[in-house]
Amino acid sequence: MSPLPPDHPPVATPRIGVLLVNLSTPDATDVPAVRRYLREFLSDRRVIEVNPLVWKAILNLFILPFRPKKSAEAYRQIWDGTRNESPLRTFTRAQAEALDALFGADLPSVKVEWAMRYGNPSIASRIDVLFAQGCTRILLFPLYPQYSAATTATVCDKAFDALKAMRWQPALRTAPPYHDDPGYIAALAAGLRTHLATLDWQPEVILASFHGLPKDYFEKGDPYHCHCAKTARLLREAMGLDDRALQTTFQSRFGPREWLQPYTDVTLAELARAGVRRVAVITPGFAADCVETLEEIAIRGRETFTEAGGTHYAAVPCLNADDAHVAALAGLIRRELGGWI
Repeated sequence: MSPLPPDHPPVATPRIGVLLVNLSTPDATDVPAVRRYLREFLSDRRVIEVNPLVWKAILNLFILPFRPKKSAEAYRQIWDGTRNESPLRTFTRAQAEALDALFGADLPSVKVEWAMRYGNPSIASRIDVLFAQGCTRILLFPLYPQYSAATTATVCDKAFDALKAMRWQPALRTAPPYHDDPGYIAALAAGLRTHLATLDWQPEVILASFHGLPKDYFEKGDPYHCHCAKTARLLREAMGLDDRALQTTFQSRFGPREWLQPYTDVTLAELARAGVRRVAVITPGFAADCVETLEEIAIRGRETFTEAGGTHYAAVPCLNADDAHVAALAGLIRRELGGWI
């Protein structure tokens, strides 16, 4: 017999939710869809720390009228036509589904969902989905191994904004960065070894390319640069390489200001001009392949290197939904759910 009175609203079985959050993707490759995505992304004060009135003018007069066309062309080169979606959405969904199945085998009370910070599915919509399934406790897991205010912090901001609109709020935990987690480092090293084993040549230099960040963000106290350096050092040690064989660089700079250096594209050209002919690039700051890894590194990076004289180039795939990556993420999630499970 139910302890609830007959007219009581239905009550879901109590569960624990895990919400994986990655950066963003447009819903399509046409210019209007990319413009909508860029408007949301580049309007985030965490991402662009410029006087908002000045930036609004720059964004609407100089960026949004022109950049969406160029970005749409980049997305079209890596778009999954069968699923009609970006690889980032495909892989993030696959990660969530693999983790949900993994936990479902021995912890059926844990439900895993996924969201995007910008675009769809939104963080607020997925918090609603989890809560409707009885998840009164939710672990927010930003898929950024290295912390930055422009990535991890803005995910947390958006999640707490969503809670502001809820009368009955779930308890919310936020997972810390995992740039030095042994499982994550081991998965990176295993993925790198596996890919190198498929080549009929060996790289003279491996670049660990991380997404860039304006230098003044670092000077204001953002720990991102330090986290990237530690990830690269631990990966270097795991691979038994020195700092000449595995070098750290930064990609995806935007605008005229100085960003963290050395720059990936500049380094690729300099290596080729210095006589290095064989290079591999791994992107340890990206949990899933996306336009920055598949178009910027795999396509444009190869062009930059070969045009400067390089002959052999490899872009190492991200960990995506590989078993080792899913196991590493599961270990991190179990740790952060301590006391709840």
